[in-house]
Amino acid sequence: MAGGIVKLGQAFDSRHNALNLWRLILATGVIFWHSFPLTGNTIDFQPAVRLLSEVWVDGFFTVSGFLITASWMRRPHLGEYWRARFLRIFPGLWVCVAVTAFVIAPIAAAVKHSSLPLSAEFAYVVNNGLLNVFYAGINGTPKDIPWPGVWNGSLWTLVFELLCYIAVCVLGLLGLLKRQWVLPTLFVASAVWSAYVSYPTMAQQTIPQMLARFAVVFLAGALIHQYRDAIPARWSLVALCGVIVVASGFAQNYRLIAALPLAYAIIVSGALVRRFPLRNDISYGMYIYAFPVQQLLATLGLVSLHPTVFFLVAALCTIPLAAASWFVVEKRAMALKHPKRQQVAAGTSSHPK
Repeated sequence: MAGGIVKLGQAFDSRHNALNLWRLILATGVIFWHSFPLTGNTIDFQPAVRLLSEVWVDGFFTVSGFLITASWMRRPHLGEYWRARFLRIFPGLWVCVAVTAFVIAPIAAAVKHSSLPLSAEFAYVVNNGLLNVFYAGINGTPKDIPWPGVWNGSLWTLVFELLCYIAVCVLGLLGLLKRQWVLPTLFVASAVWSAYVSYPTMAQQTIPQMLARFAVVFLAGALIHQYRDAIPARWSLVALCGVIVVASGFAQNYRLIAALPLAYAIIVSGALVRRFPLRNDISYGMYIYAFPVQQLLATLGLVSLHPTVFFLVAALCTIPLAAASWFVVEKRAMALKHPKRQQVAAGTSSHPK
């Protein structure tokens, strides 16, 4: 390493990094933010609202941009790529929507001295299991709470995650990921697009606005991967990028300033922190289960709690579901990503690779 400067490509170890820890932090941040509108509370300081309402999910997309691009570049195999993507999203999602429809929602209905028709529960499972996230409620529930008619307001982002996976696949199949100019050009184009369709904080977002939003942050992570052998990995730069992200909250569309600093801060700090790798990743379970848990808690009358207390209760109640999702569903599903490799390994030495 010239001049003693460590580059990200040298610092990042695919087995020893803190990106799973970061994803857990980001998922917890989503729970914290949702604890305000789901209890009928607001934050008056608009820069804080802009960041708290968006930076957590955007952070997820920067990590995905980095890791998914790396996954394709490492093994550009269409079948393996989509098997891994499918197994990461859908088994956990299917169990979550089933638990929501057949356990959580009926409990909430019973609290309101009513019941749910089985057909409505099945309709919710089928629609949301196929990512029709516009099918938000079950027979009008949840009701009589600050955010009625929506059982899981977090699932809608999975559609855009899937679209980003498709984009990487298409670019990879066309050989464009190997062209150094492609990702920077797409990033600049998406940033311009995002600026053009910028929206006021907490306003109803359109499909073009959401596409622009997630394209910018996903491509920021992809760019970090592309230039990993040129980007220095320094804590001082992580701190500087953190300051830029916080300051960008004063802009109407903070991503125009902070997409790349956000990606750098998360990915580089994740690479530099090697002592706390989380082998068991419950972040996805935290993300998909927290909203229905929070809605159930709201139905039970906990909206009277201060949002920070509500957040702590919701997070504690979500952890067991997230852990069960990981150990019982997600981890077992992901073990099916490389069945041929497992068969070979089973017939040879068990020496770790």
